[in-house]
Amino acid sequence: MSKKKGLSAEEKRARMMEIFFETKDVFQLKDMEKIAPKEKGITAMSVKEVLQSLVDDGMVDCERIGTSNYYWAFPSKALHARKRRLEILESQLSEGNQKHANLQKSIEKAKIGRQETEERVMLAKELSSLQSKREQLKAEVEKYKECDPQVVEEIRSYYGALASLNLWAQELCLSLLSSWDPISTPN
Repeated sequence: MSKKKGLSAEEKRARMMEIFFETKDVFQLKDMEKIAPKEKGITAMSVKEVLQSLVDDGMVDCERIGTSNYYWAFPSKALHARKRRLEILESQLSEGNQKHANLQKSIEKAKIGRQETEERVMLAKELSSLQSKREQLKAEVEKYKECDPQVVEEIRSYYGALASLNLWAQELCLSLLSSWDPISTPN
């Protein structure tokens, strides 16, 4: 017993395009639903889906005339589309090559003043030593940040605000306690 294997989406699309290219005719959906299963083995249920995917990709043209949709695709259109695509890709390739050449030239220009000389090596070492010294000094400044007058002033203002808040809370508690009358409060 042999099982019949279904067609993939790409095979259905290719076979549908063959129908258009071989007949060079205009079809309605109902015509395609009759022709595709007989000639190319595309199931009638998937004809509309395949046809819509071809229209979405611009491989098949569709026009609504009155209440009907008409579908067509001619080999010359596919050829022109491929030629346009080829021209676009060729222009992108030439732009890429031009950009590559310009970058190579700028690399060569940049290398001109950067030959490894004894003076350049000495300056590079001096630069690295100065950078490491700078990092050490930054770490030391960070250690003594607590003694910075601005930081000390911020801490003092924080504690002053905290003391004011505590005083305010105490006064509020005292005023609430002084206005409370234990005799008039129900048990």
